[in-house]
Amino acid sequence: MGMNEQDGAQSFLKSFLEEFVNPLGHDDPLPLAPLSRVVTLEEVKGESLDLGLRLLSASFLYLPHGRLPVHDRPIVLPTSFRWEFISFTELMKDDLSPFYCPKDPDQQQGAEAEVVLLQSEPVQRLFINKLREVAIALQKQPVNPTPHSSCSRLCSVHAIRNTRRKMEDRHVILPEFNQLFGLQDGVEREYYAVFDGHGGVDAATYSSTHLHRMRSGSTGVAVLLANDWLTVSWLGDSQAMLVRKGEPVILMDPHKPDREDEKKRIEDLGGCIAFMGCWRVNGTYAVSRAIGDFDQKPYVSNAADCSSIQLSGDEDYILLACDGFFDVLQPADVPPLVLEALRDAGGSGQDVAQSLVAQAKAAGSSDNITVLLVFLREPRDLLLSDTAAL
Repeated sequence: MGMNEQDGAQSFLKSFLEEFVNPLGHDDPLPLAPLSRVVTLEEVKGESLDLGLRLLSASFLYLPHGRLPVHDRPIVLPTSFRWEFISFTELMKDDLSPFYCPKDPDQQQGAEAEVVLLQSEPVQRLFINKLREVAIALQKQPVNPTPHSSCSRLCSVHAIRNTRRKMEDRHVILPEFNQLFGLQDGVEREYYAVFDGHGGVDAATYSSTHLHRMRSGSTGVAVLLANDWLTVSWLGDSQAMLVRKGEPVILMDPHKPDREDEKKRIEDLGGCIAFMGCWRVNGTYAVSRAIGDFDQKPYVSNAADCSSIQLSGDEDYILLACDGFFDVLQPADVPPLVLEALRDAGGSGQDVAQSLVAQAKAAGSSDNITVLLVFLREPRDLLLSDTAAL
């Protein structure tokens, strides 16, 4: 039997406060490492919300009386996102100047000199204490439940390092986007993304938190669902696809050096593409656009492409994956593989992504592989529709 939202939220808060009985002191270690050692003021929000999501995800999966059943987890999600937003708002009311990094006396004058850097650890320690304060307040005076139809959508995600030395992929799942950012305009939003790093994990990690910069690079694909509109934005060869009535719907054209328009853009800038196992920009990168990769700018562009499509209500699911998947499998391969995985699991969609990753590995992929599947219909209904069509 599932909990109602109020009971689930209170159990969630109780679990968190049992773990954090007292505020964190100046020398207390953080329960999770922040993604960055130093941050700008603009980056504090992304860093804080990311750490909060990781911390609260770990907390709500293990409540005092055991693991929270899958069907009860959506009860907790709106509470955690709303809780994070309130806590971050309280954090930004505080004076953060004690956490400023000392200014470099050799820093050049100009616009860059105005950038303020903060030490990430003490900022995140304060944020966790704000989470604790807000949890105590919510226990004493619970907020009214908020409608959250979107977060009940089933997501299946799986990622493996495969034969690579490091895991450089990252993914983001934000089914309650509005709750996390305090939006109240009546538009239901969900956000999903996959980032595939290269030359180091820094860019993929940073992109999954902020979306910007650095020497290492990352391809990325992000999907925003806003009511009945689906918008996809991408850089590089990570891809998103839609499946409607069992048929793939192409949403995008990945950025590869041998694409005619990309080849012309690179050559017009004075660069070249060369075949070295595959087509590469200046003989180096196998993608023509990416986040980061400053040493290859402007040839490897950081300008994203974007497309939108209105959903009609008969769509099956959205799939996002990195090139470790799409280099060995085509969009047309996906629908039958998903149906096969659903049949093997008796209609459960929870492990479909794991099955797809296994198929990509068996097909010869040696790269990191990440697959994220967002079901727009109940998985069992997909099986019933397939059976009826036979």
